[in-house]
Amino acid sequence: VQLQASGGGLVQAGESLRLSCAASGRVLSINAMTWYRQAPGKERELVARISSGPVPTYGDSVKGRFTISRDSAENTVYLQMTSLKPEDTGVYSCNGAIFDGTHTRIVAGQGTQVTVSS
Repeated sequence: VQLQASGGGLVQAGESLRLSCAASGRVLSINAMTWYRQAPGKERELVARISSGPVPTYGDSVKGRFTISRDSAENTVYLQMTSLKPEDTGVYSCNGAIFDGTHTRIVAGQGTQVTVSS
């Protein structure tokens, strides 16, 4: 099972981006997926998490601006980012709990760079 994050880029403050995290290989379901980000010189922080629960979890700094969602048919989790700020700049990566029909595997995907200019 592999996770591939994509969709990053360079945008101006106030603009939007949508990141994707696609699971491939033997994937029966995505039980949970977490987006993290890490800015230069800073610790990694949780951005958003979606699981089997009814309500996703968001980091305080992105609440109201970011939305996490999933497309189960495509085995993909999205992170819609709006009203981007320069402080949203960082490498965004996804970690997932992927059920392959027998086991639930914790898989880490590579990051995608998001740069927000002022």
